[in-house]
Amino acid sequence: MSDKIMANSYAIILAGGSGSRLWPLSRTLRPKQLLPLNGEQTLLQQTACRLLKHVDAGCLLTVTHQDHKFEVKGQLAEVDAQLPAAVLAEPCARNTLPAIAWAVWEIFKQDPEAIVGVFPSDHAIGDEQGFLSAWQSAELAAAQGYLVLLGITPSEPATGYGYIQPAESLGLNAADPVLSVSRFVEKPDLENAKRFVENGYLWNSGMFVFRAGDFMHMLECHQPEIHHAITSMSGMAVVEASYDQLPNLSIDYGLAEKEKKVAVVPVSMDWSDLGSWESIYQHRGKDESGNITQGDVLTLDTQDSLLWSSNGLLATLGVQNIAVIQTADATLICDRNRTEDIKQLVAQVQTTHPHLTETHLTVHRPWGIYTVLEQGPNFKIKCIMVNPGAKLSMQMHKHRSEHWVVVSGTAKITNGTQQIQLEANQSTYIPKTHRHRLENPGTLPLQIIEVQCGEYVGEDDIVRFDDTYDRA
Repeated sequence: MSDKIMANSYAIILAGGSGSRLWPLSRTLRPKQLLPLNGEQTLLQQTACRLLKHVDAGCLLTVTHQDHKFEVKGQLAEVDAQLPAAVLAEPCARNTLPAIAWAVWEIFKQDPEAIVGVFPSDHAIGDEQGFLSAWQSAELAAAQGYLVLLGITPSEPATGYGYIQPAESLGLNAADPVLSVSRFVEKPDLENAKRFVENGYLWNSGMFVFRAGDFMHMLECHQPEIHHAITSMSGMAVVEASYDQLPNLSIDYGLAEKEKKVAVVPVSMDWSDLGSWESIYQHRGKDESGNITQGDVLTLDTQDSLLWSSNGLLATLGVQNIAVIQTADATLICDRNRTEDIKQLVAQVQTTHPHLTETHLTVHRPWGIYTVLEQGPNFKIKCIMVNPGAKLSMQMHKHRSEHWVVVSGTAKITNGTQQIQLEANQSTYIPKTHRHRLENPGTLPLQIIEVQCGEYVGEDDIVRFDDTYDRA
């Protein structure tokens, strides 16, 4: 099939979720879809590139959480300059059905006949042509009024996925078989999973295709509360005021399991949801000792292990079948057979060291990044990098003062009533409660060292007065 065969094809990327089973690399403010786990691009960027082979950039919407909005927009801008304009930011997480409903409503208002595909942002797909063919076959069924899923042909009796029992063919003239759905099954135990695989069941990939008008009709029939709320939304102020009142439902439970006109396209495309460190181990190529290494890793007498370092040297000796994930502030070591249980460990970390589940030492902001170099009860030292032409908010702090030293680039600084410009090796002092702003007027990145001193140096000690990114 040729690319972009249907003029009214749209796609929605679901870029929510925390990916806690990939801790300590994946964290609340930088979850797995924003990480390069399967190549040089992030999973979100890989997804966008894959979908743009079938839809135009102006027909691709992304739904994410408010906390990730700027990072998502920045990553998508590297793929195509049009994509950031169509990012919808949920004020709170409400599962997949409200997120999809909001995006479909935006499409429906423009084109009720649009054929819409919904795709998670954090999957790895090896056979891209197989995926595109299955998507286009699903569109043919969607044009006939079906809610269509892409069902993955199982490679093993996995217990971490939901299953779909397919039934008879719809008899469509499509490149791939399109079958009606007999029933959905929640994540099974191992014995049932084996039985499902033997009987031709498919994994539920979480990918859906439908016509926008049909989706809105299904939503009105099966979830009238969500339908009424979504169709009443007019502007972000209304969304922010009412979004947390929407039912916390998945599209599977809220629509697919209740709708009668549901179909599935079976597809084998080297697919993984990369939901655990073990799934990453299984998906990637290994060396002659059965190891996968990422970053600065040295191994001796080590077999069948996943060794990942994003900070410093990781060296192993005389071990096998383990996963070691090393970051700047946390290290995970576990048996590869236990990676599915990491959520239990993360829950304990959340209790004892909550910041280690929220963010990394390096934090991404819409204007650039900062890295915490050292901190104590009454001080914090950061390295701050500001992108060319970018600026931080006009702000002040109630509990701390700051010392800034320019390392490279040019800094334009507002400090109280003064405006100054500093070059490398020059510095300034920002007293507590002074309004201040840091800008990069140059064409090269600006790098400064910031030393904070005070009785409290938490990130929430910020009062914003003006902000380019609407955070005031």
